[in-house]
Amino acid sequence: MSEAQPVTVRRAIRRDAAAAGERWTLGLTASATLLVLAVFSSGVTTVGQTARTLHAGIGGQTWALSAMSLGLASALLAVGALADDLGRRRVLAWSAALLAVASSLAAAAPTMAVFVAARVLQGVAGAGVLTASLAAIGHAFPDGAARTRAAGIWGAALGGGIALGPLQGAGFADALGWRSGYWLQAVAAAALVPAAGRLAESRAALPRPLDLPGVSMLAAGMACLTGGLVEGRGGWGSRSAVVLLTAGVLLVGGFALRQWRARAPMLELRLFGEPLFVASVSGALFTGLAVIGLMSYSPIVLQRGLGVSVLASAAVLLAWSATSMVVALGARRLPAGLASHARLAIGLALCGAGEVALTDLAARSSWVRLVPGLAVAGIGSGVANAALGRLALESVPADRAGMGSGANNTARYVGGAAGVAVVVAVASAAGGAGGG
Repeated sequence: MSEAQPVTVRRAIRRDAAAAGERWTLGLTASATLLVLAVFSSGVTTVGQTARTLHAGIGGQTWALSAMSLGLASALLAVGALADDLGRRRVLAWSAALLAVASSLAAAAPTMAVFVAARVLQGVAGAGVLTASLAAIGHAFPDGAARTRAAGIWGAALGGGIALGPLQGAGFADALGWRSGYWLQAVAAAALVPAAGRLAESRAALPRPLDLPGVSMLAAGMACLTGGLVEGRGGWGSRSAVVLLTAGVLLVGGFALRQWRARAPMLELRLFGEPLFVASVSGALFTGLAVIGLMSYSPIVLQRGLGVSVLASAAVLLAWSATSMVVALGARRLPAGLASHARLAIGLALCGAGEVALTDLAARSSWVRLVPGLAVAGIGSGVANAALGRLALESVPADRAGMGSGANNTARYVGGAAGVAVVVAVASAAGGAGGG
């Protein structure tokens, strides 16, 4: 008995230490994800003030709204592969440091061109934080109910960041000017760096050589595609849109060919033959296109079309974003036998129903008219975000969680950039809020 007791105690200590490590991993990665989404969404309520200060028109506003999506889409897949090979903790810490620098640059930007460049850089940094965070969750929670719960918390962090960002941006803009919000983001990102150092390191068992030409080709291709989508707001036949979109297709096609021939590809193209991977990527794409794109532009419609204040427009958007956060947290209570792709389909269907309820809005409508549709869309977003987090991890080999996260989030933010471009083009053509 006396010999067995110390063994039992040691096992209990190891279990407690492992549980504490899992809690720290989940808390840190969820907080980091929330920060990136808050940075991403903070500009939607203040873009009008930013454009006026920096003397930019509707084109500048569109680029300001889409710039971070461009950075995210350009870098997500590449940094996901780097996180798998170099280590998720290392990539998370480096990316947080870059996010602090980029946020400081946005706060001090003297022109819209510099501001847009800073937002692109925020996107690149945010890509590293997002992919490393979700990959670290995949390593800490390999399967089962614990992974479902962790994916739900990660999905809630997405909704929480989108809920917090507009309020933070609008609140600081009202009190101290729009630049103050970006200074706050810089401080928060800097605080994340030492916190990331306490994360347990994890990486793929077999590192792959860094394909610099492939990384460059993919980044350039995604940048061209995103830029072409933004330029398409003025007409999809415009020279700039056609040139950028054509270049993007050629570069991404060249990247795919390079991956097909590579012995150790950054993106395993065979995965596109796997239903779960296709569901992960296509679901994220349509989430960005149909939900993120529309919601990113909604505050401008509220402010210019309905006369709602900057801070009030952020509060109205909470009907969607806060609902999404709460529902994602509760998604683990859905029947355990309900597959991830079925959860995603339910979530997207609810998003569509909520957006249908937003139609027929008139200039004299009250903002109250939007709340039911936003709430239903929020329920759908919460279910979809939790399902997408799970799909991103279970649709790829266990040691390639960064690649799965990168592919999933790349599709999400390419879709988001396209969605913003389409919504702005429609609003401008109709002489609505976008047209001012």
